[in-house]
Amino acid sequence: MIEPGLLPPRPPDAHKGTAGRVFVLAGSSGMSGAAALCTTGALRVGAGLVTLGIPKSLHHPMVEKLTEAMFRVLPETKEGSLGLQGLPEIASAIEHMDAVAIGPGLSQHSQTKTLVRQLLPKIAKPLVLDADGLNALAEEVDLLKKLSLPSILTPHPGEMGRLIRLSPEDVQRDRQRIAVEFAKKYHVIVALKGHATVVADYEGSVYVNDTGNPGMASGGCGDVLTGMIAGLLGQHLALFDAARLGVHLHGLAGDLAAADRGEIGLLASDLADRIPQAIRQYQRTPT
Repeated sequence: MIEPGLLPPRPPDAHKGTAGRVFVLAGSSGMSGAAALCTTGALRVGAGLVTLGIPKSLHHPMVEKLTEAMFRVLPETKEGSLGLQGLPEIASAIEHMDAVAIGPGLSQHSQTKTLVRQLLPKIAKPLVLDADGLNALAEEVDLLKKLSLPSILTPHPGEMGRLIRLSPEDVQRDRQRIAVEFAKKYHVIVALKGHATVVADYEGSVYVNDTGNPGMASGGCGDVLTGMIAGLLGQHLALFDAARLGVHLHGLAGDLAAADRGEIGLLASDLADRIPQAIRQYQRTPT
């Protein structure tokens, strides 16, 4: 179990500005759902203001899907992924945020990967990297050593394997050691997803999660987690605390959804809908 009190109740004078401004850079043609789920995760965990940066062609459908989010409409490639010409605008927008999430559904378009690699050293805000944000680093993983601040990486075993040149099966055989060694080597926090997600801190602390269920083996659940962790960072939790609490609440929301609807056919949106209930249950845990 994770200790109570990492996310205390809000003070009476809280407002959307004090609840955290989060920037999500996500989505491409054919993968808009990942961007929507990540943004929803940040909103549901309590971020006050969430801005989604997306390729121009995704703007109209995403406005219909995400009523509560704001949008930064960005230049795109002819294939509908984020274009490199958007780099200055993205970097400028991030300067006004409290936390950033990069990766879900970005695609592996070569120009988009270059955008991510050029953007990362410019970011001086708490950051969560996932999915195609991690894939962009697979050929230049030492770029992590050039970041202004330690970041949180949320790979599944396949993404972890691409970063360290191992198969997913090899990663699964030694999950905790791999997460700990990578975190220390690159001065990051690693949340290696899967059954009993391992969260490793660059200082050597390790948290092994005990919430969640097999029904969460469904497309989009990891995107929700990325948004949740970014939303907690926006509320000024420390990096390691945001990562492990996000993982705990994510699994707990999945357990609540499974208790209501069953594991088979559980959707990422079912999980996202139960994040507030998971937070309420966590906050009621005796101190």
